[in-house]
Amino acid sequence: MTVTGQLAASIPSPAQHTWYLGPVPVRAYALAILAGIVVAAWMTMRRWKARGGDPDDVLEIAFWAVPFGIVGGRLYHVFSTPEPYWGPNGDPVSALYIWEGGLGIWGAVALGAVGAWIGCRRLGVRLSSFADALAPGLLVAQAIGRLGNWFNQELFGAPTDLPWGLQIDPAYLPIDPATGLQYAEGTLFHPTFLYEMLWNLAAAALLVWLDRRYRLGHGRVFWAYVAVYTLGRVWIEMLRIDTAEMVLGLRLNVWTSIVVGLGALVAFVVIGRLRPGREDGVALPGRPDDPGVQSETDGDPDATAEAVDAEGTTDTTDTEASASGPDQGPAARA
Repeated sequence: MTVTGQLAASIPSPAQHTWYLGPVPVRAYALAILAGIVVAAWMTMRRWKARGGDPDDVLEIAFWAVPFGIVGGRLYHVFSTPEPYWGPNGDPVSALYIWEGGLGIWGAVALGAVGAWIGCRRLGVRLSSFADALAPGLLVAQAIGRLGNWFNQELFGAPTDLPWGLQIDPAYLPIDPATGLQYAEGTLFHPTFLYEMLWNLAAAALLVWLDRRYRLGHGRVFWAYVAVYTLGRVWIEMLRIDTAEMVLGLRLNVWTSIVVGLGALVAFVVIGRLRPGREDGVALPGRPDDPGVQSETDGDPDATAEAVDAEGTTDTTDTEASASGPDQGPAARA
């Protein structure tokens, strides 16, 4: 296929990634992240309600989890891709420029989980139950967030002659490691943002189906999310050519995906053997509205009063019966 033919069948990159409302910049990357958060929150609220939780809990937990997740994602990105910040020509201050892209999912999940734990503890709900409700929405949020990479023309894969190759503007063309020169204009690259989008959306649908079919609980939906996502991330990550920390010939994110994915698979199997099925309720044990500790009359003054009246009536009847006993001897009964 000629270069002209390739370009005719390829995926173009957006010509612009930032717009201005007066002096205020509106960045496509930020919009993609925000859109993903909104969709994930909506999906989680629906799933949380179906599991017996209060949909408003999701917003309270998100208040803690989202900022923690963004900070964690940025820290992991800077750690796993240190060259632009700490290399010979790096700029450490640019590590703060989160709007330019760069959020590592593993840091986002790890520190976001800390924030979610804080929110869950404050509300008295199980973190594992909330994680199960969140997992499909988290995958959809990641899929939407990848659109930001497309607008920024970043994190694409190696050159390809496939008809869905991605066009990259000359200003964003990377260096060919084989020659040390910039790739030629018109070179097409694997659209890894698109691969991950499709993988994540398919994985989200799979999780919803598995949860409905097998009524997964105790965190198993979340661990299934981790296992399925890492499976896709391994092969997608190996296609990418952006700068990354290398360990034993593989990108750090590949090793992270392998280790975390295996751990998630073990957790999924072990929890399934120890605690099959779905938990009853979402409240932490001992919380006042936990079905496991709530009595039939908790929170119902009328029911409580009726119980007291019934108890009083029973006691009075027993007393009267006891008092009348001595008066009713054999002669009287005869």
